[in-house]
Amino acid sequence: MSPLSLPLSLHIVLLQLLLLARSQLLVSSLHDYHDALTKSILFFEGQRSGKLPADQRAAWRRDSAVSDGSTAGVDLEGGYYDAGDNVKFGFPMAFTTTMLAWSVIEFGDSMPPDELRHAAAAVRWAADYLLKTISHPGLIFVQVGDPISDHNCWERPEDMDTPRTVYNVSTARPGSDVAGETAAALAAASMVFRTRDRKYAERLLENARRVFDFADAYQGAYSDDPGLKAGVCPFYCDFDGYQDELLWGAAWLRRASQDDTFLHYIQNNGKTLGAEDNINEFGWDNKHAGLNVLVSKEFMEGQVLSLQSYKESADSFMCTLIPESSSSHIQYTPGGMIYKPGGSNMQHVTSISFLLLTYAKYLSRSSQSVNCGNIAVGQASLVLQAKKQVDYLLGNNPMNMSYMVGYGDRYPQRIHHRGSSLPSISNHPQFIACKDGSPYYKSSDPNPNPLIGAVVGGPGEDDIYEDDRADFRKSEPTTYINAPLVGVLAYFVANPNVDFFT
Repeated sequence: MSPLSLPLSLHIVLLQLLLLARSQLLVSSLHDYHDALTKSILFFEGQRSGKLPADQRAAWRRDSAVSDGSTAGVDLEGGYYDAGDNVKFGFPMAFTTTMLAWSVIEFGDSMPPDELRHAAAAVRWAADYLLKTISHPGLIFVQVGDPISDHNCWERPEDMDTPRTVYNVSTARPGSDVAGETAAALAAASMVFRTRDRKYAERLLENARRVFDFADAYQGAYSDDPGLKAGVCPFYCDFDGYQDELLWGAAWLRRASQDDTFLHYIQNNGKTLGAEDNINEFGWDNKHAGLNVLVSKEFMEGQVLSLQSYKESADSFMCTLIPESSSSHIQYTPGGMIYKPGGSNMQHVTSISFLLLTYAKYLSRSSQSVNCGNIAVGQASLVLQAKKQVDYLLGNNPMNMSYMVGYGDRYPQRIHHRGSSLPSISNHPQFIACKDGSPYYKSSDPNPNPLIGAVVGGPGEDDIYEDDRADFRKSEPTTYINAPLVGVLAYFVANPNVDFFT
């Protein structure tokens, strides 16, 4: 019997069943993005270094590293620990700051007022520290803590007694990568505070200009210096060169200031600094894809024709992410997660999802699309790709678990994080020395202090996650995983059901 010959009543029944199935799918796949957003921002309070404020919500933490910088005669108290250790690495911290600020700039309007306030506070905690790192003319302090000694211990940040070695770059020992990213971070942060604290915003922008001039005048990669290399490698070496950070810093200064000086810098130096290399990467070490998205905004909305190549490169990157595209080459796990070999994979999931949503926003405002050769890709397709990724992260995956601590019914219990895995000061006020924490590291017990909102490195290419504290590539959270996720979640707070209307 042909479907067309079915009785009308049967057609109605089939339609009702279809609608019921669709509604059940809707209910089963919905996530509480507001709850996830709240927790993704709260995570940063668990990563704070220095003297904690009176309104600190992660109450299991206490003051730590309050004398950082004293050995070098400078105040370097504050900032964030980058991950599960107790070192303050300046390169990823600056990138974290930029991405937190970009999250607020693009998607702050979608954040509930309390979350917007907390997100701005998270930006300021980092920006205040970055201002300290550039307070001495001719120097930028890029790291506090000897990573070898630190990684040889398993102790709370409140107890740490390992050397708080201070590392810096200078006119004789350049670091355009860290300096360029610091300029980007301060410029982006200035936009967050433009209407909240104008005087502070002006201070941030003024210092962003100054540190960018330093980055441009004394060019070089910070980990090329033997002394610095011993401290920052293999953890945060500059593997991809400093040129992208110069363009990235200039692009953020252009956006924050609208000063044509920085537009001319991009126009005049783009080719020599590798803007045409079309590298499809984005993260703490490689800014190319993010740079292309950021600069393409001015081409699309401001009709600056000299920047067309950035739009073309951004299009090319987006096409690599679309499975239906003839130029797709991103790797996905069987469960659908973006996967790049190397560990801490969720950093790619969150940063790429952020770029997908941000570019979709720019396309929508300019009524443009992405030409992927065999298909034209619009805003809706990019948003849907991002939603698949964030939903995977929050629990729609083969393990049926959230990779954010505290979100959902099932999430990582044994994250690779010293403060979280050791008893808190309130429960164990006695000092825990370097090696005395080892039993807690080796224990199979859940961490006693859940680091709410922390997103771990995530499963491997087979979608398997073992919840093993010792497997740091999978179980360690980082600030630069969460920073772009703040913007992604804010978007979906306002647009939770986009996949059912595209």
